Amino acid sequence: MKTYRFTYSQIIAILKQAKAGSPVPELCREHGISNATFYKWRSKFGGMDASLMARMKELEEENRRLKKMYVEERLKAEIVAEALTKKW
Repeated sequence: MKTYRFTYSQIIAILKQAKAGSPVPELCREHGISNATFYKWRSKFGGMDASLMARMKELEEENRRLKKMYVEERLKAEIVAEALTKKW
């Protein structure tokens, strides 16, 4: 999972500052981020609070774990299918 240089609570605080009326270019300069990063955060995390962001983080971790399990099971199934098609 991708890690951010900023914590989720810091990202939310930056987005709240922008919502309060601070100019975006000034916020970006102040926090050392690009405009593209700010707008990406706004599209991904806009309207969230800390509890929703924590829940999203849990779901992303669970999704990563489930994808890994699926890949492992798929690999096992392919090995079994290959073994059954071989002539001994």
